[in-house]
Amino acid sequence: MKTILHKALTRGHASHGWLDSWHTFSFAGYHDPTRVHFGVLRVLNDDTVTGGMGFGKHPHDNMEIISIPLEGDLEHGDSTGTKAVIRQGDVQIMSAGTGIVHSEKNANADRPVKFLQIWVFPKEENVTPRYDQKSFSEADLHNQLRVVVSPMGESDGVNINQDAWFSLGKLDAGTSLEYQVRRNGNGVYAFLLEGDVTINDVVLSRRDGLGISDVSTLALKADTDARLLLMDIPMIDQS
Repeated sequence: MKTILHKALTRGHASHGWLDSWHTFSFAGYHDPTRVHFGVLRVLNDDTVTGGMGFGKHPHDNMEIISIPLEGDLEHGDSTGTKAVIRQGDVQIMSAGTGIVHSEKNANADRPVKFLQIWVFPKEENVTPRYDQKSFSEADLHNQLRVVVSPMGESDGVNINQDAWFSLGKLDAGTSLEYQVRRNGNGVYAFLLEGDVTINDVVLSRRDGLGISDVSTLALKADTDARLLLMDIPMIDQS
C-alpha cells in the first residue's frame, strides 16, 4: 500500500477578494512539482465565492470537470446552451471534450457559495461536449458511501468519461465502513469535508486529503460526525 497525506494547511491558497480558493494540487499561481496530480485527478479546488460574483466565460477542452456545492447556489451556463443552478446536494459534471465555453457565478447576492471544483483527465479525448447533473438527499448519504459519479453507461450518479467512481458519505461518529476499490489498478483519493475520520490507520481532519494506491480495500471509521468524498480513479501517469 502506498499513501500520500495532504494536510489542509499545506494546500495552495489564493485570495482575490471575491474568491477564496484552496488548491490541493498545483493550479494557477500555485505550483508544487510534487503535487501536480494523483493519477488522473488533476485539480481539487475548495472555492468560496462572494455574493453576486463569479467566473466569467472561459474555455476548456479535454477535461472532465465536476462541481459539488457545499453551501449556497452556483449558477452555470455554457456554450451547449445549458443553463442551470446547482445547490447543496447536487453533483454536476461537464465533459469539455472538443471544447466548451462556460461561466459560473454565485446565484445569490446576499451570501457566499462554497463548492468543490474537480478536474479529471478523460479516458477518451475529443468527445462531444456534454453536461449532466443529479441531486442526492441527506438520506442517500447517511452512514454509507453513495456513488455520485460513475463511468459512462452506469446508472449510479452522473456519468464521467473515465473509469472513475466518486462516493459521498455523511457518517455518524463511530460508524465503520469497508470500501472495495472498484477497478484493478485504481487508487483512491479521500477528501474530508467535515469532522475526523481514520482510513487504514491514517487519521484525517477537516479538509485533509489522502491518496492511497496499491490496495484493494479501505477500512474507514468516523471518529466524529463527518462528511467524506472518495474518488476512485485510474493511476496512469499523466505527468
